[in-house]
Amino acid sequence: MDRASFESELERDGFLEIVTKSMNPYVALDEHTHPYDVRAMVLEGEVTLRFDGKVQTCRPGDSFSMVAGCAHSESYGPQGVTYVVGRRKK
Repeated sequence: MDRASFESELERDGFLEIVTKSMNPYVALDEHTHPYDVRAMVLEGEVTLRFDGKVQTCRPGDSFSMVAGCAHSESYGPQGVTYVVGRRKK
């Protein structure tokens, strides 16, 4: 899916806060939560997420989602990561 189509789906589904984020290579974020639902699509690089007992690595074109309050950790690959993310507040 291309970025424009992804952003259109975000808006359609109520993810009205849409931002592009970039993170540096080899950074790891400890387990944390967000007070909003998240849906994101990787544009460049890669991110590995750990949540609900699973490990998911996303690369360009891959997407992921989490409900508000989902405890998760993140780590970024050798090129870091850039992704577009929609946030849907409860």
